[in-house]
This record gives sequence, C-alpha cells and structure tokens, in this order.
Amino acid sequence: MKILISGASGLVGSSLSAQLDIAGHHVYKLVRRPAKKATEITWYPDDGTIDSEKLEGFDAVIHLAGENIAGQRWNDDFKQKLITSRVNSTKLLAHSLCQVQHKPQVLISASAIGIYGDRGSTPVTEISQPGQGFLSEICQAWESEAQSVINCGIRLVNPRLGIVLSHQGGALAKMLLPFQLGLGGKMGSGRQFMSWISIDDLTRAFMYCLETASLSGPVNFTAPQPVSNQAFTQTLGQVLNRPTLMSIPEFGLKLAMGEEMAQALLLDSTDARPEKLLKAGFNFQYPELKMALTHVLNR
Repeated sequence: MKILISGASGLVGSSLSAQLDIAGHHVYKLVRRPAKKATEITWYPDDGTIDSEKLEGFDAVIHLAGENIAGQRWNDDFKQKLITSRVNSTKLLAHSLCQVQHKPQVLISASAIGIYGDRGSTPVTEISQPGQGFLSEICQAWESEAQSVINCGIRLVNPRLGIVLSHQGGALAKMLLPFQLGLGGKMGSGRQFMSWISIDDLTRAFMYCLETASLSGPVNFTAPQPVSNQAFTQTLGQVLNRPTLMSIPEFGLKLAMGEEMAQALLLDSTDARPEKLLKAGFNFQYPELKMALTHVLNR
C-alpha cells in the first residue's frame, strides 16, 4: 500500500513508520518544512497550506500530528495551541483529501481516551458518551473535523489512544528514573484506572485497521486489562526490582503541574475497553501489564 503519515517523527509515528516499511508498504511523510526527499510532502497546517497535488493516489492516510499534551504546564495560550494543532491540521487534511481525484480508501485520524473524561470505575467502550473536561473537548473537536471525509466516500477510523508503553518516550519513559532510584509510588489515591497499551500492540492495531474494512468510527486502542494506578506502580516496581514505597499526594501533583493538568493527566480515571478491536478478531500480544512492561523494558 502507498501510505501517507502525519506526525511521523513522534513516538507513535516513528514506530509505526518503521513497521510499515518492514511490512513492505510505501511510506510517505507530511513534513512542516520544504520537502527534502521524494517521500516527503510539505504542509503548514497553521497557515492552512498543503502541497495538495501530491496527495493523489494514496491508498491510506494516517494522521497523528498534534502538539504534545504534556509539553508544558497548561496556560490559556498553550491550551489553545493544543486545540488548534489538532483541529486545524485535521480540518486541512480532511478537506484536501476530499478534493483529490483518486481518494484514499481510509483515513485513520488519531484521537485519545481523554474523550471519556473521568469515569471512575465504570468501564467505557466506543459506544459510551463523551465525558467532561478540557481533554474531552479537544478530542470531540478533533474527531469532528475528520467526519467530512465520510461524505467523500473515505472510510474513517478514529483510534482513541490510551497510555502508550515504550521505553523511548511518553509517560513510561518519564517514570523510569524515579522508579529506578527507588522513588516510585502511587499518585493520589492510586485508585484511578490507567488504560494502557504496549507500543508493539499499538502499531499492530494501526496496521489491523488499515487492513480491516469492517472497522470504522472510534476504536479504543487500549489493552483489554486496564489497572489501577496503584497496581501499575506495584507492577512496574516488580519488573524493575525496585521498591515502590513512595506516594505522591494529590496536592503535590497539582502544585507541580497545575490543578487542571494534574487532574486530567494523572488523577482522572478511565477504564477504556477495546471492544471493537476484540470483536473484529484482533489478538493482543501483550494483554497483561507485567508481560507488556517486561517486554518494552527488555527485562
């Protein structure tokens, strides 16, 4: 397949691009600079410009671009940047794909389980209604902008990503040093659910959606066994063979990160289940947390 990817330099995009290459697909990348290779296409989503003539003839497009949600403390300017980086890029890409003569069969436009908000211990699936809060608002606007491709005859998939486990970046990479120093511990009450997925299963899920025409709409990219923050902490400590006696109180997290950011990223609880993937026949290689952590940390 001839596949175009935005956000290809990020944690997910770089891993996915490599696996698609290995599988024999022809991977092209959207870049925010003048193209240097024949496999690069220039776009500037903030300015609403894209080299649209080069969008002809792709079999699939995977849209991953968006400002890092944990890139800095949230203030009004950065929160607006988080929104516009997702909404504007998706709007531009969806509109441009509808204009080409030879349209792709599928657009896979990333989203996140943040759309469900804080749901306590209640499991959520793809048919659950959106929740409340800033992350939910971002995800709803993000997904909404991609909807226009459906009217153009393009299959749309919105992967709702959970916490991606990789030693190369993301939340787990940030946890490693304090845990290795024996300073790891639960956050807040530790009862909040963490819906996670290994980087390997994540890339496999993207490829499965490319190949499975029956999959469309929102699809939870999470492992089938979410865990509490306390259970995650204990399991990571076991895998690293380090104690996890520390505990970071809620007020400490809010003081360090700001109340809204700490609540949304660390204290809210989301038990998201991958119902659509499982019903479609997808098999997780790492469905259980200890197995996944042992693999990604090469233990």
